[in-house]
Amino acid sequence: MPPEYVANGQFSTKSDVYSFGVLILEIIGGKKNSSFNETDGSISNLVTYVWRLWNNDSLLELVDPVIGDNYDKYEVIRCVHIGLLCVQENPTDRPTMLTIFQMLTNTSINLPVPQPPGFFFRIRSEENPLAESFQPGPSTGTSIACSVNDVSITCVSPR
Repeated sequence: MPPEYVANGQFSTKSDVYSFGVLILEIIGGKKNSSFNETDGSISNLVTYVWRLWNNDSLLELVDPVIGDNYDKYEVIRCVHIGLLCVQENPTDRPTMLTIFQMLTNTSINLPVPQPPGFFFRIRSEENPLAESFQPGPSTGTSIACSVNDVSITCVSPR
C-alpha cells in the first residue's frame, strides 16, 4: 500500500506504480511483502530489506534461492533498481508506467539513483536498542520514536 494512501488517503496512478514496484521485488525475492520477516526481527517489510541491500551493494542476496544460479545478475540488479524507483516515498519521484516499460525493454536507458522508499524503517541501536524510528524522508526530516509491538495476526484463507 503506497505511503500517500496510508497517510492521506490519496490514490493516483503513481500509487499503482508503487504497487508494481513491490510486485517486482516480491517476484525476485520469492516472498510476499505482507509475509516478510527478517530472522532477527530488525526488518519488518520487504521494501526496507531491499533498500538495505541496495545501500550495502548486496542486491543479489534478495534473489529467491529456488532460482539457484540460473539468472543474469545484471538483469536482476536492473529489475531491483527499477523496483526501488517505483517505491520511492514521493509519488512525483516515481516513474510513469510508460517509463518503466521503456526501462525494462531498453537496457541502454540509464536509471536514476533511487531515493529512500516509503515505509523505510531504521533502528536506532546506539540510542535505544528497543526503539525504532520512522525515517520519513527528506521532505520533513523528523523522526518519531515507536515501541516494538510483538502482536501476531492470523489470516484464514479459503481453499
